[in-house]
Amino acid sequence: DPAAMANMLDFKPQYCIKNGSIMAGPLPVVSADIAAGKVDTVAMLFAVASRSMGRQFGGSSDYKADGVPTSYYYHHPWGWSSQAAHWALMLSHYQAAYNVDEKSLAAVAVQLRKHAMAAPNAVMQTPMSVDDYLASRHIVRPLRLFDLCMVNDGAVCLIVTSADSARNMAQPSVLVAGWGESFVKHSKMRAQVQERLRVQMQAAGAQALNMAGLSLSDIQHFEGYDASTMHLINQLEGFGFADEGAGLEFFKAGHAALDGKLPVNTAGGNLSGSYMQGWSQVAEIVHQLRHTAGERQIEGVETAMSALVQTDQAHPLIFRRGM
Repeated sequence: DPAAMANMLDFKPQYCIKNGSIMAGPLPVVSADIAAGKVDTVAMLFAVASRSMGRQFGGSSDYKADGVPTSYYYHHPWGWSSQAAHWALMLSHYQAAYNVDEKSLAAVAVQLRKHAMAAPNAVMQTPMSVDDYLASRHIVRPLRLFDLCMVNDGAVCLIVTSADSARNMAQPSVLVAGWGESFVKHSKMRAQVQERLRVQMQAAGAQALNMAGLSLSDIQHFEGYDASTMHLINQLEGFGFADEGAGLEFFKAGHAALDGKLPVNTAGGNLSGSYMQGWSQVAEIVHQLRHTAGERQIEGVETAMSALVQTDQAHPLIFRRGM
């Protein structure tokens, strides 16, 4: 309960809400309430102790009284008993459609590990080679250990205020410029495996860009929700940063590196940085747009997009460096 948490922290806030844990709804809601004059400054706090709790993500073995699995919408009869199973089926279809081998996917994990090694707070900082990737065990074939996000403890706090207030503060402002959302409304199997959520990403991305008054070519930095390497490729192609079937080549060619066409997940993302339900990606954008990211700084970056794309919905956010 947010009021109980505020009391524990000895806060007495005038504005106190709970809006889920993933970085999809909270920031647009808070930004809209600030714009509407309901509140001026908000501390957005997310904390998780998944590793300490011994939490394991995936399908549950528990059943409700009516015999329905508790793992919400997973299709158990088809083996969709975990998030990893979703991404694995997407990858299998992608491999068949574009003649991709398992080795090609290593480029994503290796590149993000390089980024994590330049981020002081990243969990995984041991160098990774393609051979290291290929030596890791399969979790849900064809996905390997380094294809999937981590389970870790951590916390993120974002201070959000009005643009007028931000101009008078010590740090350069980072403006929340636009957002969008779109949901799967038909067969999840077709939407996820065949379309790879491209329809939802295109719709939500257009909303966010239109709100921000920008075009896709204006985006200089992308922070995607890399629950798996394959899902990050889905987002690069789905939002239009890479052509269909060209996402892996985008990584292999170095375009996602700090000096590439579009630096991606520059603090290591969920695969090597930390898994924080999309919150850490927003924090990294703040560092980049303030030009305080140190050795992983993208030169001259002024605009960025983060995206929380789940198995049935897409929520992009667009940010600009303030004056």
